[in-house]
Amino acid sequence: MGRAPDLGRLEALLESMGSTGPGAGAAVVDVVGEPGIGKSRLLTEFAARARTRGVTVLRGRASERARTRPLRPFTDAFAELDPRARQAFPSLAGLPAAVRGDGPLDAAGGDLFGLCRATAEALGGLTGPGLVVVLDEMHWADEASVELLDHLVRHPVRAPFLLALARRERQSPAALGAALTRGLDTGAVLRTALGPLGSEELTEGLTAAAGLPRERAQELYAASEGNPLYFLALLRGRPAPLPLDELAALTPLERAAADAVAVLGDHATTDLIGAVTGAARPELVAALSTLLRRDLLRPHPDGCRLMFRHPLLRARMHEAVDPWRRHELHRAAAAELTRSCAPLADRAHHIEQSLTGWDPRAAAVLTEAAGKVAATAPAVCARLLGAVLRVLPDDAEHLDARRELTLRRATALGMTGAVRESRDLLHRLVGMCGPEPSGGDPLRTAAVVQCAFMERHLGRYAAAGALLRRELDRRPGPPPAQRTGLVVEWGNSALFAARYPEVRDELTRTLADARSRGDELATAEALTVAALGEAYEGNTPTARRHATEAAALTDVTTDADLAGRCESLVRLAWSEVFLDDCAAALRHAERGVDIARRTGLPFALSQLLLCGAYVRCTAGRVTEALAWADESVAVARTLGGAELLGFGRALRAMILLQTRPAGDPEALAAAEEAAATVGTVDGWPATLSRCLLAYAALGAGDPYRVRDVLLDAGGGRDLPRVQPSIRPAFLELLVTSALDTGDVTDAERWAERALQEADRLGLPVQRGAALRSAGLVAARRGEQAAAARAFTEAARESARAGAALAEARSLLLGAPFVAAAGEGARAAAMARRGRRVAEEGGALLLLDGAGPTGRPVCVRPSGVPDAPRSLKTAQAPKTPRPPAAPAPHPAPHSAPHPVPSEPFAALTPREREISALVAEGLTNQAVAARLCLSTRTVESHVGRIYRKTGVASRAALASLVARGSGGRAQFSRG
Repeated sequence: MGRAPDLGRLEALLESMGSTGPGAGAAVVDVVGEPGIGKSRLLTEFAARARTRGVTVLRGRASERARTRPLRPFTDAFAELDPRARQAFPSLAGLPAAVRGDGPLDAAGGDLFGLCRATAEALGGLTGPGLVVVLDEMHWADEASVELLDHLVRHPVRAPFLLALARRERQSPAALGAALTRGLDTGAVLRTALGPLGSEELTEGLTAAAGLPRERAQELYAASEGNPLYFLALLRGRPAPLPLDELAALTPLERAAADAVAVLGDHATTDLIGAVTGAARPELVAALSTLLRRDLLRPHPDGCRLMFRHPLLRARMHEAVDPWRRHELHRAAAAELTRSCAPLADRAHHIEQSLTGWDPRAAAVLTEAAGKVAATAPAVCARLLGAVLRVLPDDAEHLDARRELTLRRATALGMTGAVRESRDLLHRLVGMCGPEPSGGDPLRTAAVVQCAFMERHLGRYAAAGALLRRELDRRPGPPPAQRTGLVVEWGNSALFAARYPEVRDELTRTLADARSRGDELATAEALTVAALGEAYEGNTPTARRHATEAAALTDVTTDADLAGRCESLVRLAWSEVFLDDCAAALRHAERGVDIARRTGLPFALSQLLLCGAYVRCTAGRVTEALAWADESVAVARTLGGAELLGFGRALRAMILLQTRPAGDPEALAAAEEAAATVGTVDGWPATLSRCLLAYAALGAGDPYRVRDVLLDAGGGRDLPRVQPSIRPAFLELLVTSALDTGDVTDAERWAERALQEADRLGLPVQRGAALRSAGLVAARRGEQAAAARAFTEAARESARAGAALAEARSLLLGAPFVAAAGEGARAAAMARRGRRVAEEGGALLLLDGAGPTGRPVCVRPSGVPDAPRSLKTAQAPKTPRPPAAPAPHPAPHSAPHPVPSEPFAALTPREREISALVAEGLTNQAVAARLCLSTRTVESHVGRIYRKTGVASRAALASLVARGSGGRAQFSRG
């Protein structure tokens, strides 16, 4: 009743299910509203109408108690697949067993990300009339279900498939709400918010149906505030919309049975209710019959269990049970489930709810259950361990157990993104550990290392270093094996703080000690720190020697041994990236991703995915790179650290830039968001994130901002704060911006500096960047032959390192000058090779800038993710004989765009308001804060503004506003 518009919107999606063209509809329906507002009823009607069209409909439900059981709503739904449906949809045979409900999540090896992809692939193979999966009560969704849903939102299934959810928005997990909100921006999600029914709709319809006087119906409407559930409760003669008044009429046994059903939830069978209440079966059956007649309880669809008429009613009943009685019922349920060998998660739920004092057997069950879900549901793990620690005796006998459980809980908290809470708990744990015994205290060392890791993730490098140095200086200190872990983490903190030389000597001693002990794992760990540190500093021969030895040891180490040292693979892969060994870097990154996924290591997973994205982009596989970067950022977003999230967003923005045509504003907005994410943190990833903004600025046609960003983030004209081993790449960017602004003197100086730095490094990709800088300067001077030689040599150097995208840019830059030298055939081959690399890898921006002759409009300084620029290249002559001085060719990014006579006429009021704020110099984040919008919403508005007004940068928009409005007030009124 009163939901016709909402139902119409849902039915329209059935028409477009599975289409991929411009008219494609949403893949997920998000029905939100208050309890009892009619969400379930709406989806039931929608399901019925879908079935009339021949569509198969499956229904599942989440529940509060089942949040400890991963993927419960999905398994509930797919359990309804009958043989006929399985035959109609053969691709569903590829669903993971954990999703079908045929096996636990552990059967998937703990690889939740792989499970999500496999599920999406199975659904993507659907054919025929289609499949609709309806999931109710998703505000109780478990973490694994949220992850799977987030994956389906980010990667919509392009098949006749529709996922419909119902949830209470205010009670939904933050991660679920965020995932669905992002889907709104991309069009993957259609949200239907159900509000109170109108007075006329409800009172007029039900007055006739129930024979209720109109005045009485209006009173009931006012009391219910339009909520259908409460209105119907009042309509049935109940004095109030709450169930407590109904409970007052129950006999003691009836109330006890209702309490038992509230406590048992999905386990409410007659036998189990009898076991927890202790009632004789005949009397119990009579009491349950009364509850069924009163409609407090209803038969479960499976016919074996009882349930309340609404999940909210069960929750209210559970809360209404006296606390002591609730504990007793949970304790009895746990005992009975233990006797019947019920699943561990089911027993753990009732034990957790009933644990009021120390019970070793109960603690053992909770501890075991926590271990089972540590990799896939760390929040559940932390909660269960917290329950044990709450009752664990605080005495010397149980001190070791308390320390061990505290360490495990702190680790689980960190994996959920509660990094500060984890850090604080670890500090307290270190305080629990007394003086070390002569053989050292492995748990204390592990706590210190983990605490320093959390400090590092928070960007507190000085605090992490101080903690580790203090531990290393303790007397008696830890034994050599434990000392290695402390020194390795100290080296990690120093690397992130760009202060590696401070730990070089200590690391050298630790490496020598590990070798002398024959400890290959410790040796490999120390080597990866040394390799990355020396690679960062630009000491190429030393870094390569360390990386080669580390790779040899790592390659003969089993995955099981590497699982506890996955950061070694992170360091090794990035070392190989900076040493221009892309093949080795990709091999180690992919192996690390597999290990991190299987063993639940989100911190390492995020960084390994990012490294893999970078290498793919360097190799010209831009489309693949963006998918890896997206996943990296999605993982990092859950972990609570601003610096690594900002770094991931910055690299993703640069890769995104390559996949878009010239003038697309999204990459600049993404790069600005990345720089804002790192804030004022002063570390290596933060500095690099701020520098990377310069690439997007140049791509948007703002060379002045490029120089400002780089000189500010890099610490001055010589970029002293920039990573030495990739400095030529950023110097190439400064050369490009200087030539765009006509500052040839600075361009010459920076190009010369780039060649000096590259010669010192001896790295092919960096030498290619320096040669392109020299070629750009030579082209501006009119030295056609010198430019041709520089670009050709740059392409050769890039190819030597497997940097296909840099090679393609060098070839496209050099082709016109080679042609001008009379080598038309070679020039044509260069252009063809450059375009082929761009086409195969999905580098749309490079293709957008390369005309039939191969003349490019973008150059990528190498050593950082591929980033196009708005380069005013010298235009080669169309005859073989070059002129004395070529004229600069303006790039499309910086060329004037046609502006309509009424440039703002097509803008909405909100877009005009945002344009005025952008013209004032506000970033997207600042605009979002001013207008109480999300940053993503502002980004979308800015993109539409660019398209409607024909501008490609914030500076151009500000100029247009200033010319066309005479001030913000007038512009806003317009």
